[in-house]
Amino acid sequence: MAYAKTELFDPELNDTAVLFKALAHPARLAILKYLAEIKVCMTGDISDELPLSRTTINQHLKELKNAGLIQGTVDGVKVNYCLNPEKIGDVVNMVSCFFGDIMGEGEFRCEEGDRVTG
Repeated sequence: MAYAKTELFDPELNDTAVLFKALAHPARLAILKYLAEIKVCMTGDISDELPLSRTTINQHLKELKNAGLIQGTVDGVKVNYCLNPEKIGDVVNMVSCFFGDIMGEGEFRCEEGDRVTG
């Protein structure tokens, strides 16, 4: 039986990878940052605020929405987007736990003379 490679990994790692993938593009980070700065739901065209075309912005909004990082509702011809604070909190916690587990307690060496402590 053939498995998708992601099925070989813990579901929690797969969830983390989905979120990291959604965050792995500067345009998506710019959108999240913009929504965080305005602190309200965005009604209208975010492409007026960012140096990208409307089509490109819409593709990135779709990825962010699919990952649950933003919420959006359609109101006639307008779409309202805002951060999903619960999911953003989950991401902060996930990143903290993920890197906390990697760093652990103690010290390890990357190369001779380089010390990293956790």
